Amino acid sequence: MTFKIGDVQMENNVVLAPMAGVCNPPFRKLVKEMGAGLVCAEMVSDKAIVHGNEKTRLKLDILPEEHPVSLQLVGCDKESMVRAAELVMQQEHTPDIIDINMGCPATKIYKNGAGAALARDPEVAGRIIEAVVNTVDRPVTVKFRKGWDDQNINAVEVAKAAEQAGAKAVAVHGRTARQLYTGKADWDIIRRVKEAVSIPVIGNGDVTTPQLAKQMLEQTGCDAVMIGRGAHGNPWIFKQVVHYLETGEELPPPSARERIEVCLRHLELLVEHKGEAIGVKEMRKHAAWYIKGLYDSAEVRTIIVEQETHDGMRKVLLDYLNYLEQKDLVPA
Repeated sequence: MTFKIGDVQMENNVVLAPMAGVCNPPFRKLVKEMGAGLVCAEMVSDKAIVHGNEKTRLKLDILPEEHPVSLQLVGCDKESMVRAAELVMQQEHTPDIIDINMGCPATKIYKNGAGAALARDPEVAGRIIEAVVNTVDRPVTVKFRKGWDDQNINAVEVAKAAEQAGAKAVAVHGRTARQLYTGKADWDIIRRVKEAVSIPVIGNGDVTTPQLAKQMLEQTGCDAVMIGRGAHGNPWIFKQVVHYLETGEELPPPSARERIEVCLRHLELLVEHKGEAIGVKEMRKHAAWYIKGLYDSAEVRTIIVEQETHDGMRKVLLDYLNYLEQKDLVPA
């Protein structure tokens, strides 16, 4: 179960995927407490780092209890990526791993030649990876997709270029950029990448249960599994996956009370980290995810998205918990 990238040792091979607008320090802290072996920060623009953008500076924050943690850079200019990597390593708390995003399918990213667009040219990508590797004293990893579209599948070539450039591991999402997050992830491409390189390979795509995590590891031979959307409102998935991989036993799902109590703690951490206005605004989507599937949650979610204050959000969640208890819908 232990997993290693370069000289960075993880307790297990279950990894939180870098997700924009989700993987900030409060969420990473919760996920780490739930047993994730490695947590990845949301992607940060190289240009924004170089230009000293204040909102971007907050994205570079790392809590001491998060380690090991990976910080992801996105860009397509070699000099800018190198400078951004240098600046990241000058922060008070530095990441254990630097990851290069070559998989983001968002239009605003790929239209500038970054993210998934960078992976379309493995040779250019390799030069950027090598430059960053030569700049930092931490392992460099690369995350990319199956390819650009079904007519342009090049994950194996990208993985080989990354390894040759000095990357210590790669993460492969089994969808093309054009697929975005639709359809089914192709795990066979992860297997092909694993067979083509000697560095660790992290599989990503459609891991939403402990059983699927085990299936991916067995089917592809990958060294670790990366969980993204399956963690939305569900940090427990890491504890469940780690336990299942170690023992073969399924842990019970969190009760409604536990879901709401952890949601409230998430709210406190976000407000503490980002202030009330931003923290509550960002918490709206998380709170909606936490209660999804619970009794009468659809109506509560419409109220959640209207909240603007810490006290207001807290009251909505506590009132909902009380409502569930009165209906005897929460186990004692």
